[in-house]
Amino acid sequence: MNKKSALGKGLGALIPEKSQENKDSINTISINLIKPNNEQPRKNFDEEKIRCLAQSIKEHGIIQPLVLKKEGSLYTIVAGERRWRAAKLAGIKKIPAVVMDLDDKSVLEISLIENIQRQDLNCIEEAQAYKNLIQEFEITQDTLSIRIGKSRAAIANCMRLLALDKRVQQYLIDGVITEGHGRALLALKENELQYKLSQTIIDENLSVRETEQIIKNIHKEKKNKNNIKDNEILPYYKDIKSKLESLFDTKVNLQNNKNKGKIEIEYYSEDDLQRILDILKL
Repeated sequence: MNKKSALGKGLGALIPEKSQENKDSINTISINLIKPNNEQPRKNFDEEKIRCLAQSIKEHGIIQPLVLKKEGSLYTIVAGERRWRAAKLAGIKKIPAVVMDLDDKSVLEISLIENIQRQDLNCIEEAQAYKNLIQEFEITQDTLSIRIGKSRAAIANCMRLLALDKRVQQYLIDGVITEGHGRALLALKENELQYKLSQTIIDENLSVRETEQIIKNIHKEKKNKNNIKDNEILPYYKDIKSKLESLFDTKVNLQNNKNKGKIEIEYYSEDDLQRILDILKL
């Protein structure tokens, strides 16, 4: 089975055929023998939701078995970490699970798809998961788009959030600013500016539209400052300008750019022009 072309069709399509042979074989595994997957895309869990799930498990049990991978004497969670955490909280000793023989790439792939399908990842976790899949499978965003059933633009926009300042990314993870705020902040290239504005967003409860307007104002102010700077004449050039004006007895303009510039000598009549040419001995 070509697992690389199976993404986007549900977890069953991701599981290699060998593992599918034992798909209906549900085992009861001691919860103490189960460990979370360190490569799990999801890093943050809503404790309140875990408590609610734990209460549901106490009343109704675990309806959907976990998917596990055996590693030595222990089992690594491929899908179902929320259920495992809730079961531990509920004091459950043994839980139903399907044990499958999966390689590391399949584990990562299945974990990502399960979380995306359940909308369990925050935008930074999702972006990092996309990045991991692209690097691990050496595929393009276009290929990933087909495999997980999301548009390439959605994947690209999500991954761009990883360019944000790490402190801003943490705000997104914590949910104190929205993904829309994050996308707006990408227009600021300086990390410190991103961070300071993100703090303002939190402190003043700014909307995305208000944030975008502030960023427009920042760019406008920068442009005005640059124009002023370009028009400023350094003392060295001021001295040259003064000497030239004394020499030609007329107004002289110096325009200086990075590696080039120009001198403009004003004249007001043909006789005035000839006078300047005589000074230049032309």
